[in-house]
Amino acid sequence: MENIKCLIVDDEPLAIEILQAYVQKIPWLECVGSFDTGIEVIGYLNENKVDLLFLDIQMPDLTGIQLAEHVKGKCDIVFTTAYNEYAVEGFELEAVDYLLKPISFDRFFKAAQRVQKQSDKIEIEAIDYIFVKSEYKIKKIELADILYIEGMKDYLRIVTKEEKVMTLQSFSKLVPVLPAAKFVRVHKSFVIALDAIDSIEKSKIKIGDQLIPISESYRESFFEIIQRKAV
Repeated sequence: MENIKCLIVDDEPLAIEILQAYVQKIPWLECVGSFDTGIEVIGYLNENKVDLLFLDIQMPDLTGIQLAEHVKGKCDIVFTTAYNEYAVEGFELEAVDYLLKPISFDRFFKAAQRVQKQSDKIEIEAIDYIFVKSEYKIKKIELADILYIEGMKDYLRIVTKEEKVMTLQSFSKLVPVLPAAKFVRVHKSFVIALDAIDSIEKSKIKIGDQLIPISESYRESFFEIIQRKAV
């Protein structure tokens, strides 16, 4: 599954900063830029492909509604605004979602999930295994066997129920291939399989005998996922 490439468009620097921080916490989103005017966005989209706009409405020169009309069909749109009176107009433009400021991460995460479901990049056919190069062999690893993956400089150590496999690989290439519903990044050096979790204690996840740290950067998004599965 490839990441969903998004732009943030807002004339408020603080709003851009907040949304950029939110995007960084969501594994399937990739922020490829930010702009404070709609005119700049049109120029950018003429030369670059983007999947999604997080788009403010009240902006100088060109409003978010006008920009959405201009780029309709080229990419998905999530409106981010302090005004609710444009909601109907926004949805008439087939916006995926309409977020009212101040935007909580919880609400932003739900919008990101909605985008993921509508995107052509959704995993239509779930994969059950991956192939990785290890030493002089190419090994097949069943996803159901993976407990967690640890980053070790230029290598990844894939820990399964039966073995540990070292491969010259990076998270940036491997994570997009993994099903987002089953694997989650909890630290710059760890991706875990949700099904493998034995318990969670404060800032550590126990998988077998291994205690895996949860970093502040991934803490909120991780517990959001856990909360949705809690009973």
